[in-house]
Amino acid sequence: MKGKNNSFCGLMYPSGQNINTTKKLFAMIALGALTIAIGCKKDESASQAPIKGVIAQSNITAQTAVVLPAKSEALLAMQVYNNHFYNQYGTYGTSYKAYYWKDDNHTGRMDFWTQQESIEMLIDAYNINPSTDLKNQISYLYNGVRDGYGLLWSNNIYNDDVVWGSLMCIRAFKITNDGGMLDMAKNNFNMMWNRAWDTQSLGGGLWWTTDNQTKNTCVNAPAAICAMLLYQATGDTTYKTKAKQIMDWMVLKLYDASTGEVKGAIDKTGTITQGALSYTQGTFIGACDLLRADYPAVNYLKMGSKAMDYARNSMCNTSGGILNDENDNGDTQGMKSIFARWACLFVKNTGTAGNYGAWLDANASQAWSIRNSQGLMWNIWSTRTPEGVLNAFETTCGVAMMNGIYYYHQ
Repeated sequence: MKGKNNSFCGLMYPSGQNINTTKKLFAMIALGALTIAIGCKKDESASQAPIKGVIAQSNITAQTAVVLPAKSEALLAMQVYNNHFYNQYGTYGTSYKAYYWKDDNHTGRMDFWTQQESIEMLIDAYNINPSTDLKNQISYLYNGVRDGYGLLWSNNIYNDDVVWGSLMCIRAFKITNDGGMLDMAKNNFNMMWNRAWDTQSLGGGLWWTTDNQTKNTCVNAPAAICAMLLYQATGDTTYKTKAKQIMDWMVLKLYDASTGEVKGAIDKTGTITQGALSYTQGTFIGACDLLRADYPAVNYLKMGSKAMDYARNSMCNTSGGILNDENDNGDTQGMKSIFARWACLFVKNTGTAGNYGAWLDANASQAWSIRNSQGLMWNIWSTRTPEGVLNAFETTCGVAMMNGIYYYHQ
């Protein structure tokens, strides 16, 4: 069957891949020494109180002599993930459809937005280790989104969900050149913009949900990224203008220029209701990166660098150390994967590996060091990953970080 995954010793490998290569990759897990360290989204309340209890501190610091996970190990980490969670469940026209299970018990597909982020992780893995099989899986998972949720997601009250899905589609389009992906990205972004952008309250910004109570970074920053990618794909300058409008508003309302912190949300009274989280800090960094060239009069490089500095200095267990474990609920558990993506792309595109590379490398090394005997990495990087049932979102963080560092190491 076209695109069908084969297996060896429980690990998926692409059709036609040399089985000896897979054996060697498997041996990396079976024989590799594990370094064991001792040491709100949808669940937020209506009042949007700041998330508490999210950060689990540890005593791990960024290693001075980092053993960098190999590029082949980054591919292996993706294959291990797919072996546990990827489900190809039937045909879709002349193609196939798939989704990610939400846990090892295969109790159902992942939630809408976490599904999109797992597909984005797969897109990163393809960008680092391109193959026909990974490309096919991206298309099949996209077909699964179409099959499961339809072409237009107007019944989803979460504007950020719509943005995450649109962002997945436009990034997938860059790989496949599938016009359906481009149309899905455009149509859903446009629908979201029309109902969420509002200048009457707080002078601009996108509402988080359709009840119009708070304007959150988790919809605004990825929307700016998505708008810029739509502009690049279509040449339609209205998307670029929208991205700039979003960023102008965010810099005014949610960005602290003195520290680089990006606040998570603001309510209609102008009260900040949420502090920084890794995925909101990371998507702001990604937006700064994408707007730099088109708006040289605005120093987005400085803003993005300041936001990177804040993450390194204030969102780790120690300054310059390992990213905090955001383990409050099912929505927070995979947020480090989103930070990894946009932080690593920022470093690649801005040529700042000399400043941030060692720190990000140390995080990738630490994540890989706590993998369990199956090669899965959960989101708590201070402790070895347990052998029991794991959910699909919490196990994206390490995979995303390992692949992310190869954006600037290639």
